[in-house]
Amino acid sequence: MHTEEIIDLENRHGSGLYPQQPLVLVRGEGARVWDSEGREYIDCSAAHGVANLGHAHPAVVQAVKDQVERLIISPNSFYNDQRARLLAELARIAPAGLQRAFLCNSGAEAVEAALKFARLSTGRPKIVSAMRGFHGRTFGALSVTWRKEYRRPFEPLVPGVEFIPYNRADRVDQALDDETAAVILEVVQGEGGVIPGDGEYLRAVQELCCQRGVLFIVDEVQTGFGRTGKMFALEHHDLRPDLLCVAKAMAGGLPMGAVIMGPRVGELPKKVHGSTFGGNPLVCAAALATIRTIEEERLAERAAAVGERFLAGLRAIRSPEVREVRGLGLMLGMQLKSNSARYLAALADRGVLALGAGATVIRFLPPLVISEEDVETVIGHVNEVLPRDT
Repeated sequence: MHTEEIIDLENRHGSGLYPQQPLVLVRGEGARVWDSEGREYIDCSAAHGVANLGHAHPAVVQAVKDQVERLIISPNSFYNDQRARLLAELARIAPAGLQRAFLCNSGAEAVEAALKFARLSTGRPKIVSAMRGFHGRTFGALSVTWRKEYRRPFEPLVPGVEFIPYNRADRVDQALDDETAAVILEVVQGEGGVIPGDGEYLRAVQELCCQRGVLFIVDEVQTGFGRTGKMFALEHHDLRPDLLCVAKAMAGGLPMGAVIMGPRVGELPKKVHGSTFGGNPLVCAAALATIRTIEEERLAERAAAVGERFLAGLRAIRSPEVREVRGLGLMLGMQLKSNSARYLAALADRGVLALGAGATVIRFLPPLVISEEDVETVIGHVNEVLPRDT
């Protein structure tokens, strides 16, 4: 099928919800993808931070091949070997005390579950979230997401949500009251512009939550599984949340999410929540292979080292268009003075795929296996597409 035919079919029969570049991606390997015309790209989007291991990693491919021949689906009303092993692995790699997990299919589903569990455990209705925070687009997740363009068409949303400035512990102190069930925060705000949280602020929030009987929900949907230079970004700041939401890179490219829970969540009554496909054997096998590969190939440590070089290279670019470059590990954002869309298109023309983060930020989320040579190539192309100092 020709490129034009593929694009026409999607345009005619798709939902139309997604702004799409006129590229048809058909193959990937490592940090590279190829389009239907055979053109090669350095992938600095990693499918919105999903492909941390790169595309078609042999360990994930083999795990999926092996499991698809054994058992693809098994309901949670029965026990399963792959699910049991994965639950134990999540307890091992999570912060101390987080020993139970609910398995689902996406980041939004993980956030939905965390919000329900927080209300159920505390008997309180209110949720505190951060300005510029992004937690998903299902009703509950959207209710704690800041961006008004996402929220407005669907209001009224879930009531009892209060938004406060990010990196301002004093405002958290003011917001918590006897009706507050939980505070939900990202360690690095992704969609909001790649804004790292200050460690002192995050620890203060954690302490305030503990003092007031409020649960602390950390959203690591985008930052988890090696992205920031640690298995979880919370390790940079010694955080121990009550509920940890993960997804995206969890299963090497297959759809999976989880909420990992600490002791303050308490026992959950049977049947208060569920997921038909959550924790199915196929994605559990892929997740086990993903975790093993991240550790064996030391990909978190690699993300820290390569990310430091990437950040330094972007900061060395001299352009009047650049306001700031920030990030952690291989989660980087270049804040511009104008809309980033034209620069994203120009990078694609040069064989580099990157993302926006809000209107004016170019976001780089390459696979953790990206080579240093590819990083240098990307930096060079960014330098070429931006206007120069005169």
